[in-house]
Amino acid sequence: MTTDRRNTPWPSPPERTAAELPSWHDVLDALEGDVLVAEQTMARGRADEIAAWGRRATDWIPPSQLGALPEDLRQRAAQLLQHQLAVAEALVEQITQSRRQRDVAARMSYAPARPVASFIDRAL
Repeated sequence: MTTDRRNTPWPSPPERTAAELPSWHDVLDALEGDVLVAEQTMARGRADEIAAWGRRATDWIPPSQLGALPEDLRQRAAQLLQHQLAVAEALVEQITQSRRQRDVAARMSYAPARPVASFIDRAL
């Protein structure tokens, strides 16, 4: 017997067992790790690394297979969110400051200065 697959062009992913799924603890640990890496990147002060963090365009999507966040993890998640927001604000500030510095440097001329005329009053 064949199955009509016109409505499902791609096979569904294999079902995972509960042991294979990440837990909310694992998810929060991974998010905290990302925040710490972002902080460390900013602390190193390397403009290229900081700009790379600013260009990250993927939004985090909570895993749907885990269900709602358990009540006992809500406080931890709220603190993590505040930490993320603080790091994001600092990241924006670093990027803005870097752009300002780049703009100032672009306006500066590093060419040798032209000689300046000087006049000596011999009447004195």
